[in-house]
Amino acid sequence: MPLIKTETVIKADLKTCFDLARNIDVHQESLKCSCEMAIDGKVSGLIELGESVTWEARHFGFVQHLTSKITEFKASNYFVDEMVSGAFKCFKHKYIFHESENRTIMTDLFYFESPYGILGKFADALFLKKYMTKLIETRNNFLKEKAEAV
Repeated sequence: MPLIKTETVIKADLKTCFDLARNIDVHQESLKCSCEMAIDGKVSGLIELGESVTWEARHFGFVQHLTSKITEFKASNYFVDEMVSGAFKCFKHKYIFHESENRTIMTDLFYFESPYGILGKFADALFLKKYMTKLIETRNNFLKEKAEAV
């Protein structure tokens, strides 16, 4: 299963970064490039443990739907969302936050698996891992700018 790991250093407090990362409205704003919209479940505000959201977005020229649920949550330290339904065979996205020298380090661990067996593994290696990394980095850069402006 491929893993994407990113670390973003943010000059803002832990709670601000944590809350921005789980804010549905901020998520939509950060990924306007893929027309990402929350269409069902928790569609606005801060998502909490046990809540789910269905996203509609345009990727690779196709409108896609993906539902994820918050399966682990410890306020201001970490949360995990996992795909319930969508284009992947599965995915699990861990968001981990810790403070260091008056900054917050936000670590993303994004595990995913494409469907279609060997063809999916080929797609992962050929373009999907790079594409997903770019999406995560785009979102994280947006969160960093927003948090540092507070």
